[in-house]
Amino acid sequence: MNVVRLTAWVRGRVQGVGFRWWTRARALELGLVGWAANLADGRVEVVAEGPRESCERLLELLRGAGTPGQVEGVVERWSDAKGSMAGFVER
Repeated sequence: MNVVRLTAWVRGRVQGVGFRWWTRARALELGLVGWAANLADGRVEVVAEGPRESCERLLELLRGAGTPGQVEGVVERWSDAKGSMAGFVER
């Protein structure tokens, strides 16, 4: 199994609309670990580790039409999993 780390920065109207909670729920459904955190500039940072296919699916969901608020764009970075996280939390 190819385990990876996805870091995604989501911009748009994504704070104060349940976006982190929604992201956590989707990540847990996909069996991923990590976090979703509000950034000072209005973006949400999502860090997820798990099978590449599951991370790719989460990325599709983040870019999809069913998110809370309004996503204007998502920038992604892929890296090796560090294996230091448990669960998926809102920060």
